[in-house]
Amino acid sequence: MERITATYYVETPLDPEKAAAVLAGEQSSGTFVAVPGETEDLKQRFAARVEHVKYIETVNVPAIPGLDTGSSQYHRAELRVSWSLENFGYNLPVMISTLQGNLYEIKQFTGLKLMDIDLPESYTTHYKGPAFGIPGCRELTNVYGRPLIGTIIKPSVGLTPADTAAIVEKLAAAGIDFVKDDELMSATANSRFDERVDTIMQVINRHADKTGKKIMYAFNISGEIDEMLYRYEKIIKSGGTCAMLSINSVGVSGVKKITDQGQLAIHGHRNGWGMLNRHPLLGIEFPAYQKIWRLAGVDQLHVNGIQNKFWETDDSVVRSIASCLTPLGNQKLVMPVVSSGQWGGQAPETYRRTKTTDLLYMAGGGILAHPMGPAAGVVALHQAWQAAVDGLSVEEAAAQYKEFASSVEKFGKA
Repeated sequence: MERITATYYVETPLDPEKAAAVLAGEQSSGTFVAVPGETEDLKQRFAARVEHVKYIETVNVPAIPGLDTGSSQYHRAELRVSWSLENFGYNLPVMISTLQGNLYEIKQFTGLKLMDIDLPESYTTHYKGPAFGIPGCRELTNVYGRPLIGTIIKPSVGLTPADTAAIVEKLAAAGIDFVKDDELMSATANSRFDERVDTIMQVINRHADKTGKKIMYAFNISGEIDEMLYRYEKIIKSGGTCAMLSINSVGVSGVKKITDQGQLAIHGHRNGWGMLNRHPLLGIEFPAYQKIWRLAGVDQLHVNGIQNKFWETDDSVVRSIASCLTPLGNQKLVMPVVSSGQWGGQAPETYRRTKTTDLLYMAGGGILAHPMGPAAGVVALHQAWQAAVDGLSVEEAAAQYKEFASSVEKFGKA
């Protein structure tokens, strides 16, 4: 029978082999004490298996509270544990409960992080993955050979539909590819969802009729299931091409219900990510996280950005981009969304470290707060990415491009 294997980074005051056995038992057929029904035949078929334990180091202070053994030695190790597909079948919520559920509660661990998931071929066949992915998003926006350039409507909340549409009109004239609602924006007292969609799409459709270029706007439809389905249909009827979901808030079943509709590209916003990842010995790493959401069918997924405004390191961002661009069966690749304090100045380093333009490159203030206006902000990002691909430094690009030089003057000295 096919098996799913999870890799964990753990810390424990016990022998790591013994702690691994506790994890395998707790997350499959066992419990804290032997029970009559747990026969050898049952265990042979359904018990999780410890496939590998690799000792890493010993430290003197626990990462998080756990079992008090009176020891001042806490051992860190890599564990690989596998489960038969018979345990949960093709059921993402139960797979998640198995691979990252009560195991975080096990007191024998003073640290535990899910690092990666190895999936059998049938899983990536059963789940179709992104309906659009990178190729579909490029086709919808007619952007090839460079990153999609995007921005976020700011202020996040408080603008009326007319205010928002006015910003979109300026961005459209500047050649923007993608615009999205902030994750904080769904429907406010002065910006009801239907009115906002109608007002914005009038601008986008009029611009498309005139120029042939249709901006992808990600309307935030996050909410209850029926509400999300209604909003999804509203976007389709208005001529839109994309919907945004706050995936950690909506949950995997809610996300999959929406992606199964298959008519809009789905922008997966990972707000709440820090709660899941920020501690080095608790939570989940992005290589595992992104596989779950690719199975659920998101087409675009946030990865933070180089030299971002948050806590995440550049190395982590680079690994995240690479994991999105690593094939998962025959599914379409999910498009990495680079965001968080981005402006053109990070483009050369982003390209140097990733060697890819298969990105949605998002700049909020980097476009909207450009000294020469939002239109120049869009131009500056195009210039920055052309310079990055051409191998120019920030200084060389500033000497060549007026709008980018203005960006450097504004953002490069912050």
